[in-house]
Amino acid sequence: MATNVYLQHHVRDLGLAPRGRRRIEWAATQMPVLHLIRGRFERERPLTGVRIAACLHVTTETANLVLTLQAGGADVTLCASNPLSTQDDVAASLVADHSVPVYAIKGEDNETYYHHIAQALNARPQITMDDGCDLVTMLHRERTDLLADVIGGTEETTTGVIRLRSMLAEGVLKYPLMAVNEANTKHLFDNRYGTGQSTIDGIMRATNVLLAGSTFVVCGYGWCGRGIAMRARGLGANVVVTEVDPVRAIEAAMDGYRVMPMIEAAPIGSIFVTATGNLNVIDAPHLERLRDGAILANSGHFNDEINLPALRALSVQVRQVRDFVEEHTYADGRRVYLLGEGRLINLAAAEGHPAAVMDMSFANQALSVEHLIRHQADLQPGVYVVPKPLDDEVARLKLQSMGIEIDELTPEQQHYLRSWQSGT
Repeated sequence: MATNVYLQHHVRDLGLAPRGRRRIEWAATQMPVLHLIRGRFERERPLTGVRIAACLHVTTETANLVLTLQAGGADVTLCASNPLSTQDDVAASLVADHSVPVYAIKGEDNETYYHHIAQALNARPQITMDDGCDLVTMLHRERTDLLADVIGGTEETTTGVIRLRSMLAEGVLKYPLMAVNEANTKHLFDNRYGTGQSTIDGIMRATNVLLAGSTFVVCGYGWCGRGIAMRARGLGANVVVTEVDPVRAIEAAMDGYRVMPMIEAAPIGSIFVTATGNLNVIDAPHLERLRDGAILANSGHFNDEINLPALRALSVQVRQVRDFVEEHTYADGRRVYLLGEGRLINLAAAEGHPAAVMDMSFANQALSVEHLIRHQADLQPGVYVVPKPLDDEVARLKLQSMGIEIDELTPEQQHYLRSWQSGT
């Protein structure tokens, strides 16, 4: 598909819109913080006329973010940030009910995936919103003619922030990017509780296996890995953690998990989940040692964490045995099951994070876009953390929506914390 062909939208079936509309409305009931921001945006219109290209997972939660930005006056164009993460009914509803140009189809091939990103860039964005940095990368490599229009952008996930910092270190990043993933109200909740629950949900939907009593190997003990390990243990699994970071490895051990190298975990694991953002975390030597019936899943952004070419090379037969489950048979008869083509299982086989946790993540996105517009004259190309006042505001609004009140510092306490005079 030629990238210079302009389409008003490209979704699977506009007839799916009524179902998508109902699901978007349901998610909205679980997103009170974004609802409050949307109400203010409708009154103040801080994004009037701003062109936004968003490369995000096309889900019900993302739809509510797009509608919030639209309420603020923005012109939003949306494409998928992963070939398997699109919810086709949601994409249809955004086009049919809200006139949002959407380029996303669940299961699209790589050529279509990148064509869709190119279509989003044809909107000549002033703000980019990315989840994994693919849109930003294409903008910097292939569409440099558009860079002059760009005010700034946001990045949703760990993998994308890593790529942005690499671009910055090499001196090629051309505009300011807000690392939404680094906000406390994002990674402490979305990455841990959202990824933890939705990853287990994806595995269960794809396989219907019993986790209780299984040996469940979590590769990586960042915030996502912590959440996955916590939820797997809650369902009765015996959790093993593999790590390369000594501090995280100590933390996993003190949290009560077995910690060992991947080469030792490979022959004993029943279920493996990668959550590192790195390459070939489960590599050929590990694949060779897997037991019969081992299940492989990935919860990182890209399908690079499991060495898929090595798995194919070891397999004498590959067949689809369930939706999102490939059975790879080795020459000696062992069977290994790959879930969701090695892509992020929580969106490939399930619905992604619960709306209640994405409420905070996407509140950060909306406020970060507003911040970029207001402070564009002060921001140079770079990777910026979400300012603490914005982070705290998201937390405050979330507590308010939950009916939770907290204490405030008294003037005396504020003075004490600012002073160095007091001591023993």
